[in-house]
Amino acid sequence: MTPRLATTIMMTFSLRFIGIVSSRAVRINARKTLPSVPFLGLKLRGGGDESDGAFEQPRPSSRDVSSSSAAAASAVDGGTKFVTLDAPAPGSPFHYAFPVHSLDEAKDFYGDVLGCAEGRSSEKWQDYSLHGHQIVCHWVGNDYRCVDYYNPVDGDEVPVPHAGLALTVEQFHALAERVREAGVKFIIEPHLRFQGAPGEQWTMFFKDPSGNNLEFKAMTKVENLFAKYNVVD
Repeated sequence: MTPRLATTIMMTFSLRFIGIVSSRAVRINARKTLPSVPFLGLKLRGGGDESDGAFEQPRPSSRDVSSSSAAAASAVDGGTKFVTLDAPAPGSPFHYAFPVHSLDEAKDFYGDVLGCAEGRSSEKWQDYSLHGHQIVCHWVGNDYRCVDYYNPVDGDEVPVPHAGLALTVEQFHALAERVREAGVKFIIEPHLRFQGAPGEQWTMFFKDPSGNNLEFKAMTKVENLFAKYNVVD
């Protein structure tokens, strides 16, 4: 082998080696710098990041009354196409099913007034996300109305049964304003109860169209939600 041929072979090998190393470096760098695309890019409102104090949940439809827009995530599972409009609350989301006399009125109330994203539905029931928790309206007949019982709590006659959420103080007042603007009548007006006690909290009660009672509250000290002590009525 002549010296000139040997030099040519070495130069060719070096250029190929440099090209391979450069290509791998580009691929490795790309993996480090390109962000992964999340399957669901919706911001969780409630049960997660509540720093903005907003009550509204993103509902990308003509019924959307929230201040922010969010794209729905589409997928196919078992041959069934579906769209995901919200994400579950972190931890263990609760499930609550209750009767209603009209699914149309329930849709207007839970969808428009409370801003809950709708999930699965049939001709007899509807799923909704209440801050990432699953609530389900079941149609049980046109004559249904909730039967109320009452119990005194800090000077208020509280209707039972009832259900709802513990919000932040900012979320509580935003919801109270939203409900008032929608013309919903308060059973118990928004106010502060147990003032000065460990359980001090904002509270309000109102009904859905089927008479089901809802309470939304906000502890002035979130860490005291489960404070154990005897309350004197």
